[in-house]
Amino acid sequence: MSTLIQDVALLAAAPAAVSMGAAALHYRRKASAQLARNRALEVRARDAEQRVAARDEEAQRLCAVRLPALVNALDRGDGGSFIDAGLLHPQLAETQTGAAHQAVLQQVSSLAWEASERAEGASRAAVQAVVRSLQSLMNEQQIAVTALLESQHDEKTLQLAIPIDHSGSQLARRAQVVGVLTGMWPGRQRDDAPLMDAVRGGVSRIRDYQRVRITGERTEQVAGRVVEPVVLAVAELLDNAARHSEPGTMVDVWYIEAHNGISIVIEDAGIGLSPEERERASRLLSGRTPVRLTELRTPPRFGFQAIGLLAARYGFHVSVEQQSVHGGVRAVLHLPRALLAVPTAAQSVASSTGELAHAAASPDPIGQAYPVAGDGLPVRRRGTGPGFQPSAPGAVPPAAGAGRSLAAFVRGTASARSKSSEQEPTA
Repeated sequence: MSTLIQDVALLAAAPAAVSMGAAALHYRRKASAQLARNRALEVRARDAEQRVAARDEEAQRLCAVRLPALVNALDRGDGGSFIDAGLLHPQLAETQTGAAHQAVLQQVSSLAWEASERAEGASRAAVQAVVRSLQSLMNEQQIAVTALLESQHDEKTLQLAIPIDHSGSQLARRAQVVGVLTGMWPGRQRDDAPLMDAVRGGVSRIRDYQRVRITGERTEQVAGRVVEPVVLAVAELLDNAARHSEPGTMVDVWYIEAHNGISIVIEDAGIGLSPEERERASRLLSGRTPVRLTELRTPPRFGFQAIGLLAARYGFHVSVEQQSVHGGVRAVLHLPRALLAVPTAAQSVASSTGELAHAAASPDPIGQAYPVAGDGLPVRRRGTGPGFQPSAPGAVPPAAGAGRSLAAFVRGTASARSKSSEQEPTA
């Protein structure tokens, strides 16, 4: 009986047990799904935190590394070759964050370049105005000194006035160099001139002209349009050689004739150039590197940069790629045959008869029996018949300390300057 009662009780409780089990299973499944969602949310939250941290790191890198590197490259003038350090997290490169950072770099580069161009243009305009003003004043001074030397032939007067004239020619050369860096033309229109006179013209424009030793005689003529650029380039090379060598040493100048032209070789016995300095000098002399006044070194060094611009503009070539036999620098200015002129019959006769006497015949490397301008180039005077009387006696080798040794150095300056021009000829 008791067994029967138990069975009836179990049968009555069975539906309730089934219902409770189903409910438990349902809630267990819901709990599992919620746990999965919670875990997914945690993963997403960690990913979001990592992405935020990565963006923060990239923002710090942009401010601390990438932008300063770009600004430094722009300051050095090589912004075009700037190598970006890039992102710490490459996965952000294709995101809006990567695009925004790249846009910031481009905008900074563009704004800095525009500001640099405005500053460069303003600097060039200001320097050109100053150079033109100085050239005008120096030209007036040179004309006044020349007039004094042509009207007075007293030795004491020459001794006092000629050093002033020589200093004026050096100042004029430095002004020309600065003008060339700003895009100005060297400023003188000339006829074809003997190569020897062009070289001596360069010698006459440097302070230590007495240390220059020229070996060899040449009969080639330099085309008129490149005479002044060649004179200026030779003067800068000679000045560089003299200033970077011992005062007691000589600067040697000689010539090498080649199939395609002729080379002027300048050697000094100075300290020479390191491989890095030689590479930089070659780059500047090539004329391929744009010159920006706002990016010049301190103190600025104009010589090689101006020579490179002249070489690129007029078609000759200058190099300092070799070491001189004395351990110093060997500079070579090569003139292609296209820049050489064919001597006229009158010039050939004059050269063969010795009408144009050269400085090699005089103890003073600048002194010449033929009248020359203050820059060392010859000046022809009217009146060559039997009745012609020169306005002043020709210079002769003087005694030590005499003023006449430099009289020929300045005679005729006014005639030479009558061909000055502010604009480059079109032909």
